[in-house]
Amino acid sequence: MTRETISFVYVTYIASTAEKVFEAITRPELARRYWGHENVSDWKPGSKWEHVRANDERTVELVGEVVETSPPTRLVITWANASQAADPDAYSRVTFDIEPYDDMVRLTVSHDELQAGSGMANGVQKGWPVVLSSLKSFLETGRGLDVFAKPKAA
Repeated sequence: MTRETISFVYVTYIASTAEKVFEAITRPELARRYWGHENVSDWKPGSKWEHVRANDERTVELVGEVVETSPPTRLVITWANASQAADPDAYSRVTFDIEPYDDMVRLTVSHDELQAGSGMANGVQKGWPVVLSSLKSFLETGRGLDVFAKPKAA
């Protein structure tokens, strides 16, 4: 039986440079300012990466491997909950394509190979829009959004 997969594609235009967008994704001290997590790796193909919560506990929440890196225009990583790191079927793939676009950058984030109906697919669908909005705000204004904010009660 083949598992059913789903994918998501998000396109964001950012008044920045490809270099700054790539750095914001790959440099832990920058990612923590708009994502609340640090992406930790040496960013070489075959290397491991960890998504570490930027708080006192420093919990590793996501893990994966660097598949491809072409700074500053492309990064491809695998992606899984740290608790499922030993399960090859738990991994999905994230591709960051960064394209100069006049005086801005077009960032396309493709998250594919997700198991349809999984908690990860649900989390990705809700998570990427706020993370990418926060990245845009951070690069354009110097201040990211609260990615942990919850809807206000009516």
